[in-house]
Amino acid sequence: MATADDVKARLAQVSAPDGRPVTETGALSEILVSDGKVYMSITVDAGEAQAWEPVRAAVERTVRGTPGVTSALVALTAERKAGSAPAGGSSTQPVRVSGQGGQGGGHAGHSHAGHAHAQPPADPQKESPGLPGVGAIIAVASGKGGVGKSTLAANLALGLAASGLRVGLLDADIYGPSVPRLMGLKGRPDVQGRMITPMHAFGLKVMSIGFLVDEETPMIWRGPMVMSAISQLLKEVNWAPLDVLVVDMPPGTGDAQLTMAQQVPLAGAVIVSTPQDLALIDARRGIAMFEKVNVPVLGIVENMSYFLCPHCGGRSDIFGHGGARHEAQRFNVPFLGEVPLHLSIRETSDAGLPIVATRPDSHEAQIYRDIANSVRAALAGRKASSRAAPRIVMEG
Repeated sequence: MATADDVKARLAQVSAPDGRPVTETGALSEILVSDGKVYMSITVDAGEAQAWEPVRAAVERTVRGTPGVTSALVALTAERKAGSAPAGGSSTQPVRVSGQGGQGGGHAGHSHAGHAHAQPPADPQKESPGLPGVGAIIAVASGKGGVGKSTLAANLALGLAASGLRVGLLDADIYGPSVPRLMGLKGRPDVQGRMITPMHAFGLKVMSIGFLVDEETPMIWRGPMVMSAISQLLKEVNWAPLDVLVVDMPPGTGDAQLTMAQQVPLAGAVIVSTPQDLALIDARRGIAMFEKVNVPVLGIVENMSYFLCPHCGGRSDIFGHGGARHEAQRFNVPFLGEVPLHLSIRETSDAGLPIVATRPDSHEAQIYRDIANSVRAALAGRKASSRAAPRIVMEG
């Protein structure tokens, strides 16, 4: 297999626009190689993006031609230098990830060739329509990691499907994809042209970056690469027909959340938090962020709300209790329910057998279905598919 040094040595043959070897320009990111798959980015000033696009294409061809390389994912990211961004413009320009699929079933980087635009779109609302054939898109978000967001997203999707809806589950947590394990899925999705066919599990259509890279491969990507990957997982996957697409968001309030709000008209967001004060502080940030981008908050879920001893049935409020309900009242958003810290939820999640699908008669599965019913009721009064995606303007 090729190494990063092998790839870099080959790239010394590629010239930058100024004639220097591209390896001497400082524009190349770290070269990540995993089982023959190569990931990297080229970062330049936005004003030079057009001149660098042929270089990106040459870098991609050279990487693919390196012995031992089975696929390549190369991105051109264009960023404006400090003080040079136009009024109302974003400091980071849109980017497309380009790649070539490899042998042996790996489809990492299957996407059409593209480029970083030198100028931002004139009107993002016109360029960000809803996904054809998808009725509503819900973001499941948290202000911090470790609160059980992915488990909630998977069981929420299954709860919605149990109510008779056609449901998809998108794992947009690029840095820490959990959905493949939660849903017991392995292997690679099929690719036809530039469109990916989602995997299927327990009646859901499922897609994750985790299907395209190895489970232990670190995703050392800059923000623009993450934004581009999420955009492709939304728009280059055959989701239709769906009534609801549930999106498991990465934790925090950064590029991924803004990309989702800009790329598609979100019907709403579900905020997941644990009861303790530190988690609630981050949950408040999440609520405030979605409000700023005009995405309705469908409600808050208090996860790990309490612990019931499986032996004596005694209840312990390990992380406190009721904090998320209080925050919901404070922000005047619905409180969707309390999910206990329970061994059966952990066991089924780790085994790839989500509890709503595999233990539907359990008390814990009913809690998730109740949350799903509340979310469906909240969606019933909204016409998300007709609402234009908000335009996001970065200030300062």
